[in-house]
Amino acid sequence: MTTNPIPTRTLGTPGIDVGSLGLGCMGMNDAYGNYDEERSLRTIERAVDRGVTLFDTSDLYGSGRNEELVGRGLAAHRDEVAIATKFGITRVPDGDLTGVRGDPAYVREACEASLRRLGVDTIDLYYQHRVDPDTPIEETVGAMAELDAEGKVRHLGLSEASADTIRRAQAVHPIAALQTEYSLWFRDVEDEILPVCRELGIGFVAYSPLGRGFLTGAVRSAADLRGDSDFRHTVPRFQGDNLDRNIALVDEVRALADEVDATPGQVALAWLLARGDDIVPIPGTSRPERLDENADAARLELDQDVLERLDQVFAPDAIYGDRYSAENMRLLNTGA
Repeated sequence: MTTNPIPTRTLGTPGIDVGSLGLGCMGMNDAYGNYDEERSLRTIERAVDRGVTLFDTSDLYGSGRNEELVGRGLAAHRDEVAIATKFGITRVPDGDLTGVRGDPAYVREACEASLRRLGVDTIDLYYQHRVDPDTPIEETVGAMAELDAEGKVRHLGLSEASADTIRRAQAVHPIAALQTEYSLWFRDVEDEILPVCRELGIGFVAYSPLGRGFLTGAVRSAADLRGDSDFRHTVPRFQGDNLDRNIALVDEVRALADEVDATPGQVALAWLLARGDDIVPIPGTSRPERLDENADAARLELDQDVLERLDQVFAPDAIYGDRYSAENMRLLNTGA
């Protein structure tokens, strides 16, 4: 039985109905270290119980093992949930990223592999993880549309694409959702990307809505990261003076959270949910107690005064440091 279920929202037109908060599954066995598969499976089960219906993974995460984990965790709930996965970023097994591919042959190859790992016949929402600069987006989306026609995917998505790319993709086949980083800590999408999604009727899935855990207040120094395997060590926002200056911003969130009897993470999620009914954040966690904390944010309504104060504290020019390392920024910029 679902316990205190979260509200629902619709992504895209024609849309896919999902819970207003999804679950980002990457950290269950990739990027952050300190993995516990059984705990992650309990977290997935708890998410279903709380009314979370959008579960996000990628063939990149854990070199495919994340898809396998998500598939096992959701096997008993297949008809209750929407599984989203991504293709496009290539890497050597458990190693460095090697590039981006979006050619039609690779689109089909990647989809077939994801279907096998997930143990499903259809992927509910299939994203291009990063745009391939060597393949016209029309060709990539055309290949994705063929998968839709064959019943192998239900809805198409893009991730970290430019406004022009989004328009060109939409002209080929309806795009249900764009997935891009969005939080108090990263608001660049408000200038151009979010408006074009709204113009075209495309839903917005916000990844890293808690700033990779930073907005929860859990990180006060580099020592709070999860060992050498935690990729945040490479992120400029978590380094040196940048980290010290950014912590002062989180202290402001903590003060506001105390005023509304919530946690800093809940305030950060409630702020994002208040930006529009077309936005579905996908906070990641592998802990059931954190899942419950995040889910409770779906019903937290912040007063306009609190929202405006958050806007002021986290003005886009108030954040110190880039959101990715130089190498990962190079991959991000392929979609322009």
